[in-house]
Formats: sequence, structure tokens, C-alpha cells
Amino acid sequence: MTPTVQSAAPPRDLLVSECFGPTFQGEGASSGRRALFLRLATCNLCCGWCDTPFTWDWSRFDHGAETSRASVADLVTWATSSTATLVVVTGGEPLLQRDGLADLVTSLTAAGKRVEIETNGTLVPGPALATSTAQFNVGIKLANSGMREDRRVRPDAIRTFAETTACVWKFVVRDLADLDEISGLEARFGLAPIWMMPEGTNAESTLAVMRSLADEVLARGWNLTPRLHILLWGDARGR
Repeated sequence: MTPTVQSAAPPRDLLVSECFGPTFQGEGASSGRRALFLRLATCNLCCGWCDTPFTWDWSRFDHGAETSRASVADLVTWATSSTATLVVVTGGEPLLQRDGLADLVTSLTAAGKRVEIETNGTLVPGPALATSTAQFNVGIKLANSGMREDRRVRPDAIRTFAETTACVWKFVVRDLADLDEISGLEARFGLAPIWMMPEGTNAESTLAVMRSLADEVLARGWNLTPRLHILLWGDARGR
């Protein structure tokens, strides 16, 4: 009897909030680099200062109007139509669509793109993503997010990210009091490298927070990143 040959599973669709660029990566180790942004819909957290509630807060935003289904093939076609080599996948929380995201990363990498995944660090990435060439920009949420610690700090996921070869840690900071909380996480999980970024929706408030943090961030051996898109365009969507 001739065995049946099973074809590979087709790439999965993704629930998308928006695609835009080229623009600049505004945060973290790649700040200032020309990039495309793919924002996926839905999130498992609800930070009080979230600047993209249209990706998850269906009590305030229309799910049908704010989301659409897109195939991996169509998203790769969109990305490869640009000469920008960096694709930033953000959200929402991208790892809620882990399997489709893994298909996307594989296809984008094969097409010659570099991929960064923005994640809140509460979900384990899984073997396919953990061993991929994507860089994880892990933004563990602090108490200033307004959520309980057991929702925003998940040790199993954090340790998995810490073991990947390409991972940076970034924290949304409001004031100096947040830095001791970050030091505790650094000591507990061995986080490195660490980037601070200011919370704010306009240039004035963002710069004020950065100035208040700069000397102490230097003293603790961390990095400081602006939110470049906020400095340039305020909280304009799609920039």
C-alpha cells in the first residue's frame, strides 16, 4: 500500500490592526532605523496608559472597523514592496497569534527582512519563534500600568525570553520611583540589555520624563531611549 503524502499546512491568516511605513523605529536598540510596522490586533493586558487601545478595547472601538484578516503571503508581499529591511511586528500582543506569527517570521526572513517582535513578555514564544532570527523587544509592564503583578509578570515566559539569543528588555517609565521595581526584575531574572523609555503622548511630557531619568539610568548601567515617533509626530496614528 502506497503511503499518503501529507502536504505542509498552509500559512495561517493573522488578525491585523494596521500596516504602515516606511517610518522610523521609535524605541529601543533600533531607534531611528527605517522600518515597516505591522500591528496585530488583540491583547491579553489592559494597561492604563496604553496608546493603542484600538487594538483590543472593544468597549470603546469597533472590532469590525479596526481589524481585518490578512494572509501571510499578502503581508510578505506588502513588506517586500518596500526597500526598508526592518519589519517591526507589534500590537496589541503579537504572541496571541503565535503560530501565524511564526509562519510570518519564517517567510519574511526568507525574503531578506529583519524582524523585531514587540511583546509584553507574558506568553511563551514557542520553539519556532524562540529559535528564529527575530529579535524580541520584551516590554514587561510595571505597577504603573495599573495591573496586578501576577498578570504582568510571568516567570516562565520571562525566563524563556532570557534564554533566546536575540532579546532586549524595555520598560515604560513615568518617574524615578519605577527604577527600583526594574532593578528587582533585573536581579530576579538576569535581564540584559535594559532600555528605559518615557511614558507620554507628546514631545514635552516625553522629554520631561527623559530628563528626570537620565542621570539615574546612567548610574544604574542601563540605556535610555526616546519615543522618537512621539517627538516627531505626537500621537498621530500610523507614524
